[in-house]
Amino acid sequence: MNDSNKPNLGRRQLLSYAAFGGVVAAAGHRGDATAAAPPPTGEAAPAPSPRPRYQMKKSINLWAFPYPEKMTLVQCLQLAKDAGFDGIELNYDLDSDLSPKATSKDFQRIRRQAEEIGIAISGVCSFLFWPYPLTSNDPAERARGMELAGKMTQAAHDLGTDNLLVVPGAVHMPWREDHDPTPNDVCHRRAETAITKLLPQAEKLGVHLNLENIFFNGFLMSPMEMADFVDSFSSPYVRVHFDTGNIMEYQFPEHWIPILGKRIGNVHLKEYSKNSTDHSLEAFRPLLDGTTNWPAVLEAFDGIGYDGYLTFEYFHPYRHYPEALIYQTSDSLDRMLGRKT
Repeated sequence: MNDSNKPNLGRRQLLSYAAFGGVVAAAGHRGDATAAAPPPTGEAAPAPSPRPRYQMKKSINLWAFPYPEKMTLVQCLQLAKDAGFDGIELNYDLDSDLSPKATSKDFQRIRRQAEEIGIAISGVCSFLFWPYPLTSNDPAERARGMELAGKMTQAAHDLGTDNLLVVPGAVHMPWREDHDPTPNDVCHRRAETAITKLLPQAEKLGVHLNLENIFFNGFLMSPMEMADFVDSFSSPYVRVHFDTGNIMEYQFPEHWIPILGKRIGNVHLKEYSKNSTDHSLEAFRPLLDGTTNWPAVLEAFDGIGYDGYLTFEYFHPYRHYPEALIYQTSDSLDRMLGRKT
């Protein structure tokens, strides 16, 4: 992902000015006097409508921080707290503070550090479901994926969260040239088998297996499919980790939310721009810098009674002044939730 491909601010401003000027010129050309006429002298502009206030909780994923290159985990926890977040979502990897190398005591220590700082751990997430998909045609990959998913379940319990994000399967992974596509029916059957095997441990530990919706894996591509798959396990410990950005390329989150309803156990707020055409992680934007209809999305969450975490997920920590992204996101969430106007 090349920084040179990112839009230039000056160019964006010039385009905005040009577009605005075009609209005004067109209005003048049509002879639309009301479009260009100033408001009557002394007449106050109408007051903006009050924004609804929502009870959902603010969270942010660790990927938005320059961890571990420039900040320690404790520094990230403290920054999230200082910026006003209620929780932080941590990521399980092969070589970090949260990895197979860590013990239950290590995870419990992280839990105590978060408690001392005063920030909740809103969930556990991982990229490891991609190199080790639970539905891979390679039995060794499937076995390693199951092993890691079991370790993540234990880690979530030790960290004091009941939310584990699980990618149940993938028909296709376009960024992995070595991945052999899995037929849809085979993918469904293997995913069902995998979740069934993981469920007893999750139920014992009180950890929810929250299945994430993803547009580019070719599996569970509609809210009805997702709902049926979750319901097939007949367990309150299998829910949905709903990601607003992961379906934005072709669909709309406000359409999914009412259908999934109470099945939604945790949420990723990922901003997405339909204006992007590169089909990469660059299409995911800082919060509010995209094309998501956030008022409609939040109204939909409120309509199903969701009051849990809204976790901003972003993959590009700012190279300079990385704390700016954290504070900007917190401020954006405050405005979206009606805490600030």
